[in-house]
Amino acid sequence: MKVQFGLLKSTLGAVAMIGGIAITNTIQAAPQTMIVAGGCFWCVESDFEKVEGVTKAVSGYIGGHLDNPTYKQVARGKTGHFEAVEITFDDEVVSLDTLAHYFWRTIDPTDAYGQFCDKGAPYKTAMFYQDEAQKSVFEASLAEANETKPFKADIVTEILPADTFYLAEEYHQDYYKKSPVRYGFYRSSCRRDSRIESLWGSVASKEHH
Repeated sequence: MKVQFGLLKSTLGAVAMIGGIAITNTIQAAPQTMIVAGGCFWCVESDFEKVEGVTKAVSGYIGGHLDNPTYKQVARGKTGHFEAVEITFDDEVVSLDTLAHYFWRTIDPTDAYGQFCDKGAPYKTAMFYQDEAQKSVFEASLAEANETKPFKADIVTEILPADTFYLAEEYHQDYYKKSPVRYGFYRSSCRRDSRIESLWGSVASKEHH
């Protein structure tokens, strides 16, 4: 599936007159963020950092009851955290709606116990809204996914309010770039892409894997 972006760039500006000369002050729009959990955060990072308009994706933990959790603590499944990714994007290039649509087609939203070869609470899928506007976009994307899904199983991915997002350890950040061979073997052996394609068929997002 080819993700269509088709958004025109716009520039906000303020014009002031100084000594009869028009001075334009360009106002840069603040970058936007989106937080999602899609199983292994290495894979979610990899998928989203390849999308035009995404400027950064960082791995972390969200949704638990322990402050500043470590990977070992989260992996035991006792802290309530999800492995998640915070995605920073330029909404003059790619919209939140487009990224939400893309997210569904990069996961198995029918698995209530994890993702692919990773099972347990930290690997469940979710979208975390940071305000009511994001909640509306995520809920609309879920409705669209339910209407157009080419499979019969129920979508179980939750839409939840965001709380504190804790950065994961440095060795997890951009793991797919730091250790491409190990990452490739992990992703292939977990059959992530083949499962996504078996669910979503021709609309599975393969372009950025």
